[in-house]
Amino acid sequence: MKIAIYAFDGVPMFHLAVPQMVFEEVKRQGHPWSTELFSDGADSLVTAEGYQLSGISGPEAAVNADVVVIPSWYGGDRTAGAGLQALLVNAHREGATIMGLCLGALAVADAGLLDHRSAVTHWNAVGALARRRPAVCVDPSVLYIDHGDVITSAGTASGIDACLHLVRRSLGAAATNSVSRALVVAPHREGGQAQYIERPVRPQQTGDPISNVIGWALNNLSEPLTIEQLALQGHMSRRTFIREFQVSTGTTPAAWVRSRRLDEARRLLEETKLTVDQVAAASGFTSTVTMRQNFASAFATTPTDYRRRFEALPSP
Repeated sequence: MKIAIYAFDGVPMFHLAVPQMVFEEVKRQGHPWSTELFSDGADSLVTAEGYQLSGISGPEAAVNADVVVIPSWYGGDRTAGAGLQALLVNAHREGATIMGLCLGALAVADAGLLDHRSAVTHWNAVGALARRRPAVCVDPSVLYIDHGDVITSAGTASGIDACLHLVRRSLGAAATNSVSRALVVAPHREGGQAQYIERPVRPQQTGDPISNVIGWALNNLSEPLTIEQLALQGHMSRRTFIREFQVSTGTTPAAWVRSRRLDEARRLLEETKLTVDQVAAASGFTSTVTMRQNFASAFATTPTDYRRRFEALPSP
């Protein structure tokens, strides 16, 4: 997997480092992935923090790339130049996945690759994106959106989520979990999870009732896990539990449980020889039909095809 990452004068170091950090860890774990920084032609540039970077490749680095990443973008109304737009269009036409992380979604939109599609960017720039490219359906609430050929993400840390999502999409859950453990980050947050929460998020610490409920639920995914059961485990009323859970996680209890069941189903399909019926039961789905429906809705494939795709991959 060849990944070309665009750099420019004034790029924030954190945003530039995110895809390198994630994808280089994939390489360190034995997968043939590589990253290369490229710019419009300059060999060196200065980051937003004032550090000079040198040895940066030119646009040719994006030729034959499997993934082209725009990790951030300038503030204000600055649009992508004709050269970068053409590079993105050509890479997309040749089959590359285009990633616009955080404000990088603006540059991807400038190239016309998001017209009549949903997209996300940093919550503070959603208005700018909607104004400069009215054909884009901007969703200000989610962490990332994957159209298969184009991925956009919300602000800052959501870029990590989008990069890990690409790893999961390409290499499966086991490899993603291994990369996440090495980086000491959460292995997976759903793209539809809230980008930001109006009320402050409480620290996830021992003794926190929602954290305790989450820990208990993860160890009991084969159980029904109704909202009433979860609320009882947290010693709360149903209404209070739903409100507090959403404040802490940015999603509803039902959506969270469904996502964790799907995560477990994918893990079992990758790592065990259990039948699809057994996987459905072990993951807590009420029936195999229900699991198949949810699986197809979430991943646009069947459990059987998913297993076939990942069963030949080496274990991390």
